[in-house]
Amino acid sequence: MTRHNAIYYVQRDADGRLSRVEAAPYQGHTETLEASHAEILEWFADDVVGNSLNQLKQSDLDMIRVLEDLIDVLTTKGVLSITDLPEGARAKLLNRSSARKALGGLSNLIEEDAEGGLI
Repeated sequence: MTRHNAIYYVQRDADGRLSRVEAAPYQGHTETLEASHAEILEWFADDVVGNSLNQLKQSDLDMIRVLEDLIDVLTTKGVLSITDLPEGARAKLLNRSSARKALGGLSNLIEEDAEGGLI
């Protein structure tokens, strides 16, 4: 069966909006809709957008850590001075640095990923 001919089992909320969509029957499903139905297409489009936004948010968090580490390396090597940065950037970096140092004493409570970054 191709996706275009697929049937989805759905459940609606009190307002009639889709609240659950599954490819297989499940207890509580109230109707079925074809894959080409506008509500099914919208449901999966929203799911793709939501997943993409979550990936971007995680990427932003990862990049923040990369930039912090880069600034630390550049200042340690004398290539950049913290005073070269705008006041707002300095304040944010110092606040994050203080928070990371405070957590350093709690390192046994914080898991590290394979590359040594915080999870």
